[in-house]
Amino acid sequence: MKNIPRPEHPFPQMERAEWQNLNGEWDFAFDFGRSGRDRHFYENGKYEGKIVVPFCPESSLSDIGYRDFIPCAWYRRFFGITGEQLRGTVLLHFGAVDYLAVVYVNGRQAGAHRGGYSSFTFDITEYLKAGSNELVVCAEDDNRSGRQPRGKQSAAYASSGCDYTRTTGIWQTVWLEFVPKNYIRSVRYYPDVEGGILNIEASLTGTGKLCVDAYYEGRACGRCEAVVGKTGCGTVRMALQLNEIHLWEAGCGRLYDLEFTFSGEGFCDKVKSYAGLREVRLDGRRFLLNGKPVFQRTVLDQGFYPDGIYTAPTEEALINDIRISIGLGFNGARLHQKIFEPRFLYHCDRMGYLVWGEHGNWGLDLSDPAALHPFMGEWLEAVDRDFNHPSVIGWCPFNETWDFDGRKQYDDTLRLIYRMTKQLDPTRPCIDTSGNFHVETDIYDVHNYTQDAAVFASYYEGLKNGGKFRDDQEPRQHYTEGLPVFVSEYGGIKWDVSNTNASAWGYGEAPKTEEEFLERYRRLTECLLANSNIMGFCYTQLYDIEQEVNGLYTYDRKPKFSPEIIRAINRQPAAIEKEEDAAAADKKP
Repeated sequence: MKNIPRPEHPFPQMERAEWQNLNGEWDFAFDFGRSGRDRHFYENGKYEGKIVVPFCPESSLSDIGYRDFIPCAWYRRFFGITGEQLRGTVLLHFGAVDYLAVVYVNGRQAGAHRGGYSSFTFDITEYLKAGSNELVVCAEDDNRSGRQPRGKQSAAYASSGCDYTRTTGIWQTVWLEFVPKNYIRSVRYYPDVEGGILNIEASLTGTGKLCVDAYYEGRACGRCEAVVGKTGCGTVRMALQLNEIHLWEAGCGRLYDLEFTFSGEGFCDKVKSYAGLREVRLDGRRFLLNGKPVFQRTVLDQGFYPDGIYTAPTEEALINDIRISIGLGFNGARLHQKIFEPRFLYHCDRMGYLVWGEHGNWGLDLSDPAALHPFMGEWLEAVDRDFNHPSVIGWCPFNETWDFDGRKQYDDTLRLIYRMTKQLDPTRPCIDTSGNFHVETDIYDVHNYTQDAAVFASYYEGLKNGGKFRDDQEPRQHYTEGLPVFVSEYGGIKWDVSNTNASAWGYGEAPKTEEEFLERYRRLTECLLANSNIMGFCYTQLYDIEQEVNGLYTYDRKPKFSPEIIRAINRQPAAIEKEEDAAAADKKP
């Protein structure tokens, strides 16, 4: 192929000049009997088809478009390596492969990874030779097993309701990275807003000197250094004092550019990165960003595309979804039932867009102990990978863990994952499971798709007046008085612009006119804005997906209603903001 699809660097927080994008045309073969490994397909496979990576075989952009179940598929491509590149370390990166990936280089297994949403890397140096090399990937997928998270991928042949077309195999960028023998493995950022300090934890291979330079809009604004000796443990902690303070805020993604240089005798590893100076915390029922309350006007974004399914066709498509949301008056999104790619999060960082990170837990049988281990490993990989994104303001590992018999059989699992998330990242709030049933959580969130605005308002009237609020899941929910309240799904108003889709799905009875839709939207939303004891809302949803028609935009990203009208409703001052403005006015002399 002349043009490489998705050519941009897939991981802007760790960007080196020496990398090679492996997207493009690969050899491809179905393996419906899952017998390829027994047949040594990695050595002598017969590939009858072609596929365009990084698009899944279910998508039209892959040039395959096969929509039935794919239990196993094989990929192959060749790439060149020079003798100079082999003097260092060659890393092979996968953005995501759904679900079990086994990777072979020149006929030898180089590694395996379980998890369809998280990224992974293998050091393949020892398997390479100067000249042409063969890369083979075997991808197995069974989203009906109950032992792997599938998110909103349909477990039935056809899409229906709020389940959509499946994704199998490679669906994010594959790339090579060429690093010295001594190199920077990873970095973590701990911003200190009050002190104007970016605390850095770097994980390194080998010994040497690490220097970090910070810039803001091209101006040098800080530097720190550390030496890693032979007795070191491979981890170094540094405090980067910034001489210009620019806080990352909602709508203002003020980012510092960072340059890492790890050097020593005969080697030099350079990495470009970035960071935002911001702090998130909870204060009673308020969500604070840099010490100030921010009402979360968020929208549900599920990350689906008509032609790429899980994979955006272009980087511009990623940016466009954020622009659409901001244009509608939202300041963020729940990234729902899918771990989004780092390139999307980069643009959220850049544009000051608040997002909640969530796993695609649907399809997971929590009553099966064998399902917990792979889920837990994949979720912790995702939290670790996305830790540095200032746009990620909270975690939510599960969504709607229904427990119909009321035996609390999932409580230990939810508590365990919540505590492990907090152990890995104590800097952000965590919702144990969005919607129900809460066991141990920092925020009490609810899903409420009541369409009658008067009935909807009755749920929160008590809370508005300082008391409790009505919750149909009580007493199972274990509400703790004083927790922040987040209405993290509401609305979902059905509106089929074509009026011809017999399988069109949405919540409740559809309005008969546009005016009725907008009035319902206004009344539901204003009820939440007017309540000073609610920290935010999340409307379902940003755009239609296949048969689900409760988006504010169509699936091909066309507005259903005037964006200006929706924006005017959403941007009305929230009660919590009015209270903050009044308090600030009282403090003025």
